[in-house]
Amino acid sequence: MSPLRVYLAVLRARLRALLQYRAAAAAGFGTQLFWGLLKVMVLEAFYGNTAPGAPQPMALGQAITYTWLGQAFFQLLPFSTNPDPEVREMIRTGAVGYELARPLDLHTLWLTRAIAARVAPTLLRAPLMFAVAVPLLGMSLPPSLAAAGAFAAAMVGAAALVGAFASAVTSTMLWTTSSDGIARLAPSVVLIASGMVIPLPLFPRWMQPWLDVLPFRGMLDAPFRLYLGHLAAGALPGVLLHQALWTAVFVALGRAMVARGLGRLVVQGG
Repeated sequence: MSPLRVYLAVLRARLRALLQYRAAAAAGFGTQLFWGLLKVMVLEAFYGNTAPGAPQPMALGQAITYTWLGQAFFQLLPFSTNPDPEVREMIRTGAVGYELARPLDLHTLWLTRAIAARVAPTLLRAPLMFAVAVPLLGMSLPPSLAAAGAFAAAMVGAAALVGAFASAVTSTMLWTTSSDGIARLAPSVVLIASGMVIPLPLFPRWMQPWLDVLPFRGMLDAPFRLYLGHLAAGALPGVLLHQALWTAVFVALGRAMVARGLGRLVVQGG
């Protein structure tokens, strides 16, 4: 069996295992619905207190839809950027030695697990959010088929980027006695810089060039703006290129950390 088929088999198996957590998905949906309503009310108050006729970087209806998209795809974002708990336990106990005995590349295996860990809960929650938010909560559909297609393509790139970022964070466990530090710091940066807390177009103008360069806009903001038509479908190649470049950076970084980390790894026990 070719290595690619092996990793695809691991991805499928991991997805099937994670798709069993339907009760957790239902509970999470209720939480995201509550926070979505809260954020929409804040946005309505914000827009309602601006000067009449003042130009806005994003219309209120677009901002509301952006918010519900964030709730629908909340699990895709590495919100907890918490290193894979199973991998953490394997490294802590020394069971990672069994992983090294497999004829597989360790970083690619962790990357596959990271992608599955984010895609599976998203598949469980996103359709339900669309089913509720579109007819009842002011969420709109894409303005055209081109926008919908661009959004779908960009979300594939987003999943790869998020997986690469999460696996790079996981790789840091080979270098630290505890992964809690990076697991607590990274989520705050990711949540703000991806547009989950506030749509990025609403940030000050002087911040926009920096937000455009950072990798996090490719995780949520750029796909969502393609969905809204706030970015034209013709901007898709640029979005995909941005996602691909940062995905390659995080993959290279993760592989380098794994390679050097394994060189200093000591597994004790018998």
